This record gives sequence, C-alpha cells and structure tokens, in this order.
Amino acid sequence: MTANNSSIPILQTKQHFEILDGLRGVAALAVVIFHFMEWIFTDPSKNFIGHGFLAVDFFFCLSGFVIGYAYDDRIAKMGLRNFFISRIIRLHPLVAAGSVLGLLAFLFDPFGGNLELYSTGKIILTFICSLFMIPLPVIADRGFNLFSFNAPAWSLFWEYIANIVYAFVLYRIARSYLLILTIIAAAAICYVGYNSGNLLGGWSGPTFWDGFARISYSFLAGLLIYRSNWIIKNKLGFAGLSVLLLLAFIMPSSEMNWITEPLIVLFYFPLLVSLGAGSVLNPGLKKVCVFSGNISYPLYMTHYAALWMFGNYYTNYKPDTTQLTFVVISGVILLVGFAYLVMVVYDIPLRKYLTDKRKEKLAKLKTENI
Repeated sequence: MTANNSSIPILQTKQHFEILDGLRGVAALAVVIFHFMEWIFTDPSKNFIGHGFLAVDFFFCLSGFVIGYAYDDRIAKMGLRNFFISRIIRLHPLVAAGSVLGLLAFLFDPFGGNLELYSTGKIILTFICSLFMIPLPVIADRGFNLFSFNAPAWSLFWEYIANIVYAFVLYRIARSYLLILTIIAAAAICYVGYNSGNLLGGWSGPTFWDGFARISYSFLAGLLIYRSNWIIKNKLGFAGLSVLLLLAFIMPSSEMNWITEPLIVLFYFPLLVSLGAGSVLNPGLKKVCVFSGNISYPLYMTHYAALWMFGNYYTNYKPDTTQLTFVVISGVILLVGFAYLVMVVYDIPLRKYLTDKRKEKLAKLKTENI
C-alpha cells in the first residue's frame, strides 16, 4: 500500500495559495456570525446564516489539501517526530489561549451563569482537559460541549486526529486506496445526514462520532484533490469565490437538510477548493487575502468565550432589535480586533520562539554528530 510517487501528479512549484487563505478567513467570519445568530434564532429556518456551521467542513477540506501540499513530498525526510512538533507549534498555542479565555469567561461572566453548581475540582479538571485536547462533556452550562471552555476546539480535536492518521497511514498509501477511503467516508456523511437530519453534530458527547465522519470525508477529499492535481483554472478571483462560499452558509434550512447539507460537503466544498487553488488573484486584493488567512485561526479559537457571555446577556436582558444589531455588529468587529491582537502579541511571537528553539536544538545535535 505504499504510494508510488511517480504516478501521483504533484504541483511543480511551492506557490502560496492566497485565495484559499482568504477563503479560510471568510469561513471563520461566517462561523462567528453564525454563533451570534444561533443564540438569537432558535429556529434555524429563520437564521439568515443558518448553515454557517458548514464552514467547519470547508476548513477540514482545506486542511487535507494544504497538509498534502505541504508535507507529502517531505514528511518521510523530516520524520514523524518533527512533523508532529511542527503541527503542535502551529496549532496548540491558540488551543491554550482559547482554553484560558473560556475559563475566564466561565468564572467572571458579568451576565449570569451558575458557577456555584460546579466544584473547584471539576472546573480544574475541565480546564486541564481543554488544554490537552481531551474531550470532557460535563458542564451543563456549556451545553455539554466536548470542550466546555472552548467549544470550537472540538474541530481541532479531530484535526489532530487527522494529522496523526495522515502521518502514520495516509501519506504512505497510493491514490487508489485514498479514493476508496474517501468513498467510504462519503457514505458515512450520508448516513449521518440521514440519521440526524443534518450535519450539525460533532461538538457534543452524544454527537461525538458525527465529528469523525465530517473530518474523515472532508480531509480525505482535500488530500485527494491535491494528490490528483484537480486544480481548475479560472478567473473567479477572491471576490467571486467568496460569494460562492457564502452562498453555502446562507442556504435556507428546510426539511431537506439531510440531503442538501451532505451534497454541499461532498461536492460543493471540494469544488471550491479546486477553484480556489486554480484561480487568479487580483493583486489589489492580496493584502486582504493575507490578512484574512492570518486572522482566521486566531479568530476561530478565541471568539467563543465572548459568545457564552453574549448568550447570557441575550437570555437575561432580551434586548430589542436596535440594541441587538448594535451589539452583534460591534461584537464581530471587536472579536476580529481582539483576534488580531492575540495573533500579534501572543501567537506569532510564541510560535517564532518555539521554532527558533527547535532549530537551535537541531543545529546543536547536528554539530555534536559531526
């Protein structure tokens, strides 16, 4: 089952896919707006961005493509240990930041909460599990999320699993086997849609395995796109593709969600990744795409602490439409600004420090072995 590299079409130059970066930021922003709106519209059919949660499946598909692009031709040389260290340095600083922010929001929420219902030991254990990405859906006030202090971390948990499976299995297998696995995962997505009526699960204890189906298909599909070189040349650009991506999120909810949502995940998102990789970027939008891509992960991993507070504010104070509009728009802007601050002050410096330390250690080992 070892891949024959000569039979796999590989992109010849290590170009940077700025449009895909930009689309990642658009998806992250859609997630934030969706999380605000789901507090306001308990009926998904009234939520104008009721399918914003599908942005996670788009993330997964992008991740499969990017991981294959970045590591397929060098993971064997760099080794599994270095691969895992690279991924931890890239992902885990913001996992920790999101956990700390979530804990602070839980302890000091000015709009409510039932802190007295939880022992200090339970809070500490939940925080430790959040730091180390160990699912623990035990906090009722947090909707029994897998990660009570940072709800979006459920998708990062599956991202970690996908990276592990990639390192031990997926990078080694031939494209034909990858295609078979993708088809099996597609069947799992269809089953989840039929069984649950939608693809919203994965974030809670009862829907845990729905997350496995979602990461399995989309990550494999993204990897398959790269391995097959399914890059569609086009001139849609960042603006055109952003509109197409947003259409998936604002698609109306209906009793047919169990069909329409799998169709979006199975075909539409892989198509957008193929188009995004092959599209031509307007030079004037390059800075927008770079910023959008850079801010996407910090925004995704830091925003939900504020959303719990917003939920308590909305539930307890029932603001009118004017107040609500002001709060949501201001909240989105402030969360983007805060994510940028976290990125510049914490994430980038910490990752640079850890990367430099790692390079120093490798250089020292190399010198000692001479």
